[in-house]
Amino acid sequence: MTQDASVGRLKRLEEFTLMDLESVHLILRGDSVIDWRRLNLQGEQAARDLLLAQEFRPDEPGDRAHLESVKNEAIAYLRRHFEFPIPSPVARASVEEILLLASGKGHRQLCACTILKAMHIIHHLAGRELLFSIPMSDQDVFHLVEEKVYRVIGGMLAAGFPITEFIGGRKNKDSLYTKLLSKTDTTAAAIYDKLRFRIVCRTVDDLLPVLLYLSERLFPFNYVVPGESTNTILRFRSYCETRPFLLPMLDALQTDVDDGLTAGDNSFSDRSYRVIHFVVDLPVRLPAEILDMAPPAAWALGPIIFVLCEFQLIDRETEAANEVGEASHARYKERQKQAVMRRLKLGVRSTRDPASGGPKRER
Repeated sequence: MTQDASVGRLKRLEEFTLMDLESVHLILRGDSVIDWRRLNLQGEQAARDLLLAQEFRPDEPGDRAHLESVKNEAIAYLRRHFEFPIPSPVARASVEEILLLASGKGHRQLCACTILKAMHIIHHLAGRELLFSIPMSDQDVFHLVEEKVYRVIGGMLAAGFPITEFIGGRKNKDSLYTKLLSKTDTTAAAIYDKLRFRIVCRTVDDLLPVLLYLSERLFPFNYVVPGESTNTILRFRSYCETRPFLLPMLDALQTDVDDGLTAGDNSFSDRSYRVIHFVVDLPVRLPAEILDMAPPAAWALGPIIFVLCEFQLIDRETEAANEVGEASHARYKERQKQAVMRRLKLGVRSTRDPASGGPKRER
């Protein structure tokens, strides 16, 4: 098979670097990159690749100027509010150099890490503001997201990656209505899965390599929404301990590494249901013709917007097990519909619990 060079290949587990392992661990746990103490990038190409994953084009003058602007704003913020001492060589460094400094040691490493955290927030806010400034409907924005996702995953499928099924698209209106009606604490603004994508891998051992590849080509690990990840498949520590090439890196990870599975808060899912699920604020680069229509006030915001998407990752064996009994999608939808009908008929009311004599809240 002739493989498109731009697609590249999956890294084998034995090729994972510390940075690779840390990135997928963050995604599985739903942690925040703001809590990291350092990066572990290995060389200039790794720093450049990280920028490319964010949809930046470092060789284009406009993008280079925007990167410098975000960096300078971050430094000004840190000095303005915290009197943070930043050495001149760090302040003058390019963003790629700052990424590598953050992977080093000493005071400059601390400074570089702090600058990058501030840059992360500033750039994210700018992208969010740009999204609300452009004359595009939700449907047009979703189309841009789908184009990006289908391009990346379509390339993976064409190259023979270990993916047996890919399903993606927009949740229809009836599904959104049902979701909002079924949960008392859900508002339309908090629905993350208007766009959702599901990838089924051949085996459990394909999950981490596929997840890493996606984080390098589709959604950067730093834009996974904290607190929105579910992992009920991989017991991370035990999994790494049984693989000699991953075991030495465990103690170097910055966040706790244990065997705890991270369950979701969906009350309609059966306890036996297994999946890796997470939400990302996907960076999408706007076409020039759309940017040209943005109001002048948006010109300084850069070319990148962020759009919330849900991803599910699962292996073929677990997928088959999920479709048996109470964990099946059909039983899930049945439980959800029953809850909606009960709520529409009865609302949320207090009743008396005969066992305790006290009030019982019916949901």
